[in-house]
Amino acid sequence: MRNICLRNLCLLLPIFIVSVGLFSCSAPKNVKYFQDIPDSGQLKTIAKAEFIEPTIQVDDILTILVQTVDPQATVSINSGNLPIQNSISPVGSGSQGGQISSGYLVNKEGFVDVPILGHIKLVGLTTSQAKEVIAKEANKNYKDATVIVRFANFKFSVTGEVAKPGVYVSANERTSILDAISLAGDLTIFGKRENVLLVRENLDGTKTPVRLNLNKSEIMTSPYYYLRQNDLIYIEPNKSKVASTDASKARSYTIIAAALSVIIVLISRIR
Repeated sequence: MRNICLRNLCLLLPIFIVSVGLFSCSAPKNVKYFQDIPDSGQLKTIAKAEFIEPTIQVDDILTILVQTVDPQATVSINSGNLPIQNSISPVGSGSQGGQISSGYLVNKEGFVDVPILGHIKLVGLTTSQAKEVIAKEANKNYKDATVIVRFANFKFSVTGEVAKPGVYVSANERTSILDAISLAGDLTIFGKRENVLLVRENLDGTKTPVRLNLNKSEIMTSPYYYLRQNDLIYIEPNKSKVASTDASKARSYTIIAAALSVIIVLISRIR
């Protein structure tokens, strides 16, 4: 009987040790942003990132408003900012379909068709430059017209290890990568903060990838700190996520092995 107990103990001990190793986890590292900024004492001043105005691209939607002394005179122009359906549905946002943007669509040739003002080419211009071009056309028909031009669909994507991955639309063209991450519900505990991938779409359709480190405050001075339309932010999983996935599979094998060991022990006792 004693020999049977010893044999059973020898069978179960390795399984117990493996199980403890698999179910235990180490504390994740590098989860704090801006680790080079001290917690107390003299805090350093961080230089301002250069903001470069984004340029208008094909398929952008622009809000165009023309204001004059007589509000009724420009009703046909301002009412042309009709709702346009976008195929944008952020994951986890509760959206049941595409988001609605109101404005004028930049067609494939880079033009917008504005009532009274006509066919105006805006592709490649900033909103400030577009404002001047439209104001020039507006003043041919109106006296002292004031023009407002804004992006209605300044969109970017955030995917990977964030709480709410998806495509987002900002009402402000001065949107930073930190703003985007906040909209996506922040990184999960498994997100790689030191190696964030940003993919930028150029005017000619090519892509420019760049790596950014959220653990360093220098990101706030980076030329990629402020986003542009159609930017993609990808948060890679860290080693802890990979390890936890592997551990989940290994736990299944451990449970099966433990069950087999119990069966072997029961058979041994019956014999």
